[in-house]
Amino acid sequence: MFKTILASAAALATLAAVPAEARTDKIKVHGAALEGNLEGNSPDRDVYVFLPPSYDSNAGKRYPVVYFLHGYSVGADAYDGLAKFQEAVDAAAAAGNEMIVVMPDVYTKFKGAMFGASVTTGDFERYVAHDLVSYVDGHYRTIADADSRGLSGHSMGGYGTLKIAMKYPGVFSSIYAMAPCCLSPSNMSAEQVQAVAALTPEQLATAQGFALATPATLSAWAPDPKNPPFYVSTGVKDGVVDPLLLARLHANSPLVLLPQYLPAMNALEAIRLEVGDKDFLLRDDTWMHEEFDRFGVKHEWQVFEGDHGNRVNARIRTDLLPFFGQHLDK
Repeated sequence: MFKTILASAAALATLAAVPAEARTDKIKVHGAALEGNLEGNSPDRDVYVFLPPSYDSNAGKRYPVVYFLHGYSVGADAYDGLAKFQEAVDAAAAAGNEMIVVMPDVYTKFKGAMFGASVTTGDFERYVAHDLVSYVDGHYRTIADADSRGLSGHSMGGYGTLKIAMKYPGVFSSIYAMAPCCLSPSNMSAEQVQAVAALTPEQLATAQGFALATPATLSAWAPDPKNPPFYVSTGVKDGVVDPLLLARLHANSPLVLLPQYLPAMNALEAIRLEVGDKDFLLRDDTWMHEEFDRFGVKHEWQVFEGDHGNRVNARIRTDLLPFFGQHLDK
């Protein structure tokens, strides 16, 4: 009998020592904000949800959430291949920093949403800040409060992080922009605009890298519902780009927007802005840091050793998740 009790106790101890298994859910989240977009982007978006190891074993626990927005030209699958988010979430949990990480796929016809509120692409700002957050809070055991909700992203996603934080105050309490793109006022030449109007189906099918960044930008920031087939502004007259087109591009620059949204930025608990010392975005990101200083927006700023993409995996582990572990309520 005594041996049986010892054996049972040993078995229970062994089971207790087995670590809980983490889980990644890949789901579809419908976006009312994306319905009816002229570009034909699906309003039902793929979304990764990376859950900490204790999520299934501790049914009474709720978790803070970090939303991560990926960069231009590839989708969420490629970014997870680069960053390996579940491994990062597991490592953070092992260090006592349990959280859920959510990454929506914002790949579009022109390879990236560019986070505009556009009739052409759909309103990806509202999709993230409202549709996605509401779904995740309604279907997962989150702490459904801004103090426990962070927003982050890399490159195009870093841009989206800053812009959404400005335009949707009270949804997120802390933000982390990794090498954000597109901060300064965007200008386009007549040649660039005319090249968009002349795009062929073959060019669309074979475009690589940033080849479609110009039409993606026009789709998100300078839509035109009366100008098929791409429904973007392509106004050029006598070699001069339509001034209204350029004004709409400038109106989507975080450097232009900042003075209008100081209350929203100052209400955030924490802001982190960073860029690599060999990144082609170093100049613009430094400019953003300087404008934060000019207007008294408290923030963390770092220039690290690296280029645009070679430190994404490492910095998610060493900096981004610890930043949110420090600032999000648990």
